[in-house]
Amino acid sequence: MSEPDLSKLKIDRTGASQRATRRKGRPRRRILLVAVAAAAVAVALLGFWKWRGAPVAVETASVTMAYPSQAYTVLNATGYVVAQRKAAVASKATGRLVWLNVQEGSRVKADEIIARLEDLDVKATREQAAANLAVARANLEQGMAELKDAESALQRSQDLLKQGFVSQASNDIALNRLDKANAGISSLKAAIAAAQASLRGADVAVEQTLIRAPFDGVVLTKSANIGDVITPFSSALDSKGAVVSIADMSTLEVEADVSESNLAKVKIGQPVEIQLDALPDQRFRGVVARTVPTVDRSKATVMTKIRFVEADARVLPEMSAKVSFLSQETGASERTARTAVNPEAVVQRGGRSVVYVVKGDRAVETPVQAGAKLGDWVEVNGVQAGDKVVLRPADKLKDGSAVKAAGK
Repeated sequence: MSEPDLSKLKIDRTGASQRATRRKGRPRRRILLVAVAAAAVAVALLGFWKWRGAPVAVETASVTMAYPSQAYTVLNATGYVVAQRKAAVASKATGRLVWLNVQEGSRVKADEIIARLEDLDVKATREQAAANLAVARANLEQGMAELKDAESALQRSQDLLKQGFVSQASNDIALNRLDKANAGISSLKAAIAAAQASLRGADVAVEQTLIRAPFDGVVLTKSANIGDVITPFSSALDSKGAVVSIADMSTLEVEADVSESNLAKVKIGQPVEIQLDALPDQRFRGVVARTVPTVDRSKATVMTKIRFVEADARVLPEMSAKVSFLSQETGASERTARTAVNPEAVVQRGGRSVVYVVKGDRAVETPVQAGAKLGDWVEVNGVQAGDKVVLRPADKLKDGSAVKAAGK
C-alpha cells in the first residue's frame, strides 16, 4: 500500500476568519442599536418636557373664612376676659377647716354656707353668754317682785300715817325702800343689756366660723382642704388665707389695651366683635362699656372694657380675646363666616372669574363666583377653606400648568 501524499493537505482558514470578523462586529452593532435607542428616548423626553412645560414659580395664598363685619372694622386690639365682680372668700376667724361643700366649678348663691371652721370653743362661749342672759332676766323678775312689794308697803304706810297710827319716820323708811327697788330695776335692766351684747358677740364669733358666698357666682379655684388651718392674713406657717375664689359670671367683660393714638376711634356704646382664642369659630357681640380714665405710661395705652351683649356659658375668665371695634352694628347674617380669598388671586379667563388652585405641582383652573369685599378679602364660592391658590397668576398660566412655590 502506497503512503498518502501529505503535501497536498492544507487548512482552510478563510471561513474561520470570516466567522471571527462576524463575531467582532456583533458588539459594535449592539452598541450602535443601544445608542440609537437612547437617542430616541432622549428626543421623546425632550418632546414630553416641552409639552409638559417647565414649572412656573408662583406665590400662593390660602383660602380662609372671613366675616362680613371685617368690612366695618376701624380698630383691632387684644385683651383678656375678666370678671368685674370676683372675690377670694376667707374667714375673719382663725380655726381649722372641718367642712367644705364646694369644688371648682360649683355654682353658689349669695349667703350660701360653703365651708365651716372648727367651732366647739365659740359655741361654748355662746352658751355661757346665753346662760348669763337668762340669769339677768331672772334677776329682773325678782327685782320687779321686790318693787311691787315696796310699792304696796309704801301705800299701806301712807294710809296709816293719815290715821296717825305710824310715825313719819316709818313712812320715810317705806319710801326709801321703794326708791331702792326702782334703782335695782334700772341696774338689772342694764345687766340684761350687757348680757344681750355678750350673746350677740358670741353669735358673731359663731357666725365667723361659717364661710358664706358673698354673691351668686361660680367657684374658680379651691385654695384649702379639710384639716388646713385658716387665718385672716395667712401669716402662720402652712396656714391658708382664702378658702376658695369665686366670680360672678354675669359680670364678665373683656379688658383690652388701646393705644392712646387710636383712642379717638373708640367711644362708649360702640359695637364690638369679640373673638376668643378658645372658640376661634365663634364671634361674640360686644359693646364698649367704659374706659379707665388714666393712661398706662409704660405702654402708652388706655384700658377699655367691653361688655358682652349676650352671655355664653363657654366664656371663662382669663381667656385670651381679640376685639374688633366696628363703625356700625352688624346684622345676624353678617356674623356668619364666609369663604374668602385674597382679591389678587381672582382673575378673568374667557369671560369668567377663576382662581388657580395648587394641587400637588399643578395649577388647576377653578371657576368661582366673587362676592362682596370682606375687609382685605373677597367672598368667593367654588373653593374651600384651606385650599392653596396662586396670587397674581400670569397670562401664560394655564389649567394643568406645572408650578412651584416662589423661592424654591
